[in-house]
Amino acid sequence: MRCLRFVVLLLLGLNASLTVALAAHTQTRLILAADSARAGDTVMAGLHLKMDPKWHTYWRNPGAAGAATGIRWQLPAGITAGAIQWPVPEKFDFSGLTTYVYHDDVVLLVPLKLAPDLAAGPKELKAKVDWIECELQCIPGKAGVQATLNIGTDTKPSADAALIEKFRGRLPLPGGAAGARAWWDAAATGESRALVIEWSAGGAGEADFFPYESDNFEVLGATAVLGKTPVRLRKDVKKTGDAWPVEISGVALSREDAGKAPLAYEVKLPIASTPPAGAVAGSTGSGGASPRSLGIMLLFAFIGGLILNIMPCVLPVIALKVLGFVQQSRESPAVVRKHGVIYAVGVLASFLVLAGVVVGVQQAGKLASWGMQFGNPTFVVAMTVLVTLVALNLFGVFEVILGGGAMGAASELASKEGGAGAFFNGVLATALATPCTAPFLGAALGFAFSQPPMIVVLMFLTVGLGLAAPYVVLSWNPAWMKFLPKPGAWMEKFKIAMGFPMLATAAWLGFDVGAAHFGKKVFWLGVFLVVLALAVWVWGEFVQRGRRRQGLARGIALLLVAGGYFGILEQQLHWRSPGRADTGSTVERAPGGIAWQKWSADAVANARAEGRVVFVDFTADWCVTCQANKKISIEIPSVQAKLKELNAVALLGDYTLTPDDITQELRNFGRAGVPLVLVYSRDASKPPEVLPELLTPGIVLGALERAGK
Repeated sequence: MRCLRFVVLLLLGLNASLTVALAAHTQTRLILAADSARAGDTVMAGLHLKMDPKWHTYWRNPGAAGAATGIRWQLPAGITAGAIQWPVPEKFDFSGLTTYVYHDDVVLLVPLKLAPDLAAGPKELKAKVDWIECELQCIPGKAGVQATLNIGTDTKPSADAALIEKFRGRLPLPGGAAGARAWWDAAATGESRALVIEWSAGGAGEADFFPYESDNFEVLGATAVLGKTPVRLRKDVKKTGDAWPVEISGVALSREDAGKAPLAYEVKLPIASTPPAGAVAGSTGSGGASPRSLGIMLLFAFIGGLILNIMPCVLPVIALKVLGFVQQSRESPAVVRKHGVIYAVGVLASFLVLAGVVVGVQQAGKLASWGMQFGNPTFVVAMTVLVTLVALNLFGVFEVILGGGAMGAASELASKEGGAGAFFNGVLATALATPCTAPFLGAALGFAFSQPPMIVVLMFLTVGLGLAAPYVVLSWNPAWMKFLPKPGAWMEKFKIAMGFPMLATAAWLGFDVGAAHFGKKVFWLGVFLVVLALAVWVWGEFVQRGRRRQGLARGIALLLVAGGYFGILEQQLHWRSPGRADTGSTVERAPGGIAWQKWSADAVANARAEGRVVFVDFTADWCVTCQANKKISIEIPSVQAKLKELNAVALLGDYTLTPDDITQELRNFGRAGVPLVLVYSRDASKPPEVLPELLTPGIVLGALERAGK
């Protein structure tokens, strides 16, 4: 939620003129330690942020989310502002993300230097302030603040002097007395490295290190306490620049018990490459999930992988795999078991590649999400071509022999039995499964994307195990094969029939998902597929099954493929860099359907400010689950009528091109991909209700009924 309206209250009749800006949940005002001061003095100013209960603003290093409060001064000549002095914040963990925040209220302190020749009289001090305030939702706030300082012959404390002094007492102490030092605990593991920080001053209770912000590295939130006398901590550092840091700055703090204020030191430490003499290095480890939460999420990941087997986007590959088991039933049990294991290896290898991509995206500082490859036009075109070739091969338009080319070999592998076919079926099943978010899978992957690389890999492999498990179980229990049909001539007919769901998959990929990338130019993708089909027909009919003029047929087929690629894909479609299709400021509305508006955080905020129910559907053209939900449970007369009855606002978040703002919103709700459906109550203080991935009309109507009360 974002607030678009700020109420500025002018408080008159005070010795100092103050401006109070009221945002949604944070009041701001500029306060001074003195009402009057002498030229040449330094006067402490403070930005007082007062937050509603449960709301918070952010420290200079906000951590994994949020943004630091900013102050842009507008001061008269002769008065200069120093750097912000930040009181020690709280460490706040939410859904695996660590941030550094202030609750209730805080005063950010700024020393103001008065020039010795500053003229006497009142001076208006002004500043523009921006901040982020969060509870379950986050709101950016902006305000103007001001105060009056009289320049005279003496110094007179203000009514806010005690408040400023209170927060001066919460500033970290100079770090020289702490006896702190830091060193690398071990060699780097990829882009992550363990750092040990030790200091002698402080209590023997809780201890932590709050890092200052940096553009070249990130100190992760998890803290391992290795010792208490002296205090010794281990923090994981992730490199975001070209080199590992040689020094680290931040606040080292410890406390005797939870009821006492922490003893904090501001430190700037060179990092030694090895432990200093007398120090005992801790064992290297990574922050992340607790064993309990990790175990639950691994269970969710496995169940989600199992359910992927019955999702619409994987059904064509399931049909091919069933056909393969029927064919293999004629062979020995050992061969069937081997093929089942090879299929599982293909699935796991593919999920390992996906995990590597996600880790790479995370290390690059980007936002990763499930199905994000469908936001890549090159991937969409390549998959469309591949699935089309598989369909044509199943129809018998052409056959592929060894050495027939990479794409042809791919389609042969996907349609034939044997070890290579089993492996490639696993690869293809994984590729087609990624647009689907099964129940349990969304929460599991949302958890995974906020974890260290090793947990990301573990989660993805667990999903792969769930996807592959039914086939492995079947292959290792050959007796169950008796429930499958007996091999016979029908298998060839069945093989041809399986070409039609493959062709439907190609149409969906090319003309539904592809339209989001290419707009009306997706027509040229259809033209290319026709040319490609003609080329493979010439190849199959005149090269593979023909006896005369095979050289001419080869030339024609290759000419068709080359002409289609360079003349259509490159010149007309611009398939590698099409530019994003213009989605406009509105969304498409079906006649008589729901009056959708384009989702944005502002749109949600505006509707909630009006006291209206808000229904949000985050969807994508490549998400089959989303389209099923839309058809069965959302775009139906009963839901349409309920939305009109409640005067609800319906917002559509189109994730087809994986925009970053929606990726972040999904992560805010612990999801790694779509679908995500939210229902916001009339009561703006209540968080939205998050609906399950698979919807029924009853689920949607029930949520709307509760939101309207």
